[in-house]
Amino acid sequence: MSAEDDCRRLGDDRYRPAYHFTAPANFLGDPNGTIHWNGVYHLFYQHNPDEAYDNPRRMHWGHAVSDDLVHWRDLPIALAPEPGGPDRRGCYSGGAIELDGAPALVYYGNPDGICVATSVDADLRTWALHPSNPLIPHPTDPQAEWRAWDPCAWRDGDRWYLVCGGKIEGAGDTAFLFRSPDFVRWEYRGLLYEPRGESDCAVPDLFRLGEAHVLLFASHERGVQYYVGEMAGERFVPRRHGRMNFAGFSLESGTLCAGLSLRDEADRRIMFGWVTEGRTEAAQRASGWSGAMCLPRVLSLGNDDLLRIEPAPELGVLRGNHQRFDGLHVRAGAPAPLDGVDASCAEVAVAFERETAGEIGVAVGRSPDGAEETRIVYSRADGRISLDPTASSAGPDVVGRAVQHAPLDLDTDEALQLQIFIDRSIVEVFANGRQCLTQRIYPSRVDSSGVALIAARDAVVRSVDVWPMRSIWS
Repeated sequence: MSAEDDCRRLGDDRYRPAYHFTAPANFLGDPNGTIHWNGVYHLFYQHNPDEAYDNPRRMHWGHAVSDDLVHWRDLPIALAPEPGGPDRRGCYSGGAIELDGAPALVYYGNPDGICVATSVDADLRTWALHPSNPLIPHPTDPQAEWRAWDPCAWRDGDRWYLVCGGKIEGAGDTAFLFRSPDFVRWEYRGLLYEPRGESDCAVPDLFRLGEAHVLLFASHERGVQYYVGEMAGERFVPRRHGRMNFAGFSLESGTLCAGLSLRDEADRRIMFGWVTEGRTEAAQRASGWSGAMCLPRVLSLGNDDLLRIEPAPELGVLRGNHQRFDGLHVRAGAPAPLDGVDASCAEVAVAFERETAGEIGVAVGRSPDGAEETRIVYSRADGRISLDPTASSAGPDVVGRAVQHAPLDLDTDEALQLQIFIDRSIVEVFANGRQCLTQRIYPSRVDSSGVALIAARDAVVRSVDVWPMRSIWS
C-alpha cells in the first residue's frame, strides 16, 4: 500500500491531525537528520513501518520533504536495518551533515555503533552505507566511560567533531566527545560537559545561536530540554537550563519528547519535535498510526539566555475565514464562550489587557456545558502558565492527563498574548514568544470544539482572532 493510500485510509480518523506532520501510517518517533538542502526542507524520523507502536528492533528512518515548511510530501523510507549489518537491530536516531559536498546521515546503528550513509540524489531518495561502518564501534572495554549512541556531528576548521548522547551513572546527563581528521578515524576526547541533573542526554543537537551555543536534547524522564552556554575549547560550559516539556515523557504521555533543528537559507534555526500519543498502547495499535510532529518552531535567544520560541510564520497560508472579537469583558468565575466558533482545527490568538492579579486564560476543546475542556491559565503572581488536560476527554483510552506548569515572567507593563493551535488531538500554546506548551487531547464529544475565556477576577480581553486551519495534505 502506498503512502497516499495510507493517508486516504486513515484521513477520516477524528483524532488524526490535519496540519501537523504525521507518518502515512504506523509509528512515528524522534525527528532525525533534519536538513535544508538545495532549497528543500528534509525531515527524517524514527519509524516502525509494521505497527503503530514503538519496536526498537524495527526502527527505520521515514522521510518527507517540503518546499515551504508547511506542506509535506512522503518519500520512500531512507534507512532500514540491514540483515547482518551493524544496524541489524534498528536504525536509531542521529543527524545530518554535509560531507565532501554531499548530504550524509549520521546515526546509531543498533547494536554495533555509529554509522554513516550518504546520498548523491537530487531529492535524497537513496542512501549508500559507508563501507567502514560502524565508524565508532561500541567500546570493547566494559569499563569504558563512553558509549556509542544518538550522534550529532559538526565541522570546526579542518577537524570533525561528534558527540554521542549519554549519562554518567549516579551523576546525571552528559555527552561523549569524539574528534576526527577525516570522519573515518575517530578519537575519544572525553565528556562534552560536566554531568548535570537530568536523567540522560538523548538525541543531542549542539548549534550556535547568536553569540552563544545551545545544546538541545531529550531526557527520558522529562522530554525536551536545553542548555545555553559557550564552547571553551573542546568543552561545553552550560550557564542556563530550560525546558519544553513540563509533564514528563512516555509513549502515552502526549507530550513533546524529542527535538531536532536545522538552519535554513534565511539563517533561521528551525526546530521539529516528536509529540507522543496520550492514549493507551491498545488504542494506538487499533488506530493504525501513532505520533505527530509539533509545528515548525523558529528559535532565537533572549538577553536572559532563554530560548524565544515562535511558530514558523509560513503557517499563515493555512488560515481560512477570519473571525474577530474586540473588547470582551469576562466575569470572575464565569467562562465566556465565543459565539459561533468551531476551533476543532484552528488557530486562536488572544490578547489580554494588562491585568494586576488573579488567573486568566482560555479553555479550548470545550463542550457547550463545559464538561470537556482543556484549560490554559496564566498567573502573574506565580509567574507561570499552565496547560490542564485533566478534563480534555471523557474517553477511557486517554491516559496523558498530567498538568504542565511552565515559568513565564512578564514585564510589569506587559500583557499576556497567546497564540494557540488546536488540531483535532493536539494543542500547542505559544505565550508572548517566550514559552510554549504542547499536549495531546482527545475530546470524546463531537461538540467539544468551542473556545471560552476564563478569569478568576473580572478581566478585559483586548481581542481574539480565530482562523480555521486548512489541511496540509492533498
